[in-house]
Amino acid sequence: MPGSRWGRWVENFESRHGLTTYAVADGALTGRAEDGSNFTARLPFDATYAGAAEPEEFRAAVSAPDRWGVLLVRKGGFAIARLAGEKVEESKVGQRHVQGRTKAGGQSQQRFARRRDNQARQAYEAAADHAARILTGALPVVTGGDHAAVEAVLTDRRLAGVWVVEPWLPVPDPRRATLDAAIAEALAIRLEVTNA
Repeated sequence: MPGSRWGRWVENFESRHGLTTYAVADGALTGRAEDGSNFTARLPFDATYAGAAEPEEFRAAVSAPDRWGVLLVRKGGFAIARLAGEKVEESKVGQRHVQGRTKAGGQSQQRFARRRDNQARQAYEAAADHAARILTGALPVVTGGDHAAVEAVLTDRRLAGVWVVEPWLPVPDPRRATLDAAIAEALAIRLEVTNA
């Protein structure tokens, strides 16, 4: 949830579920209403909340790191961005063709599988080249897309200074709009709600 909607969400939770008691537990703000409903709110970027058990103070703690990045990779494309706070400093979105699966059998199927593997490897290498340029220096990075594809890119030794933080973003093929949505999601409060 975007931090800008937090205050209104808390008001709605209290009006629906009654008097709410707040506490800080395991680096998160928790709320328990008189009807038994509860929630756990976590800061973005794996940040630990250690402030007062007050929704307003929690909202004030929501912020982006001075420098951070986003790395989204799927077999056919990638989207990478380096940010300063909430401002995009540099980004790159790219696509590479990767052969689809074939129904042919025998040697043809093996030939297509090798071609597909080679095309995927080249796509990951291109993504790693851009990631090494854009995500320079040690900074936290939010990742998403396909787990195997992201892991393949992060094995590049030039990305050794990158550390991955939550949340994992399950995104479709990365495009510019996908990258913009991923940035907004990375900046959001992570909320788990249990209604009584």
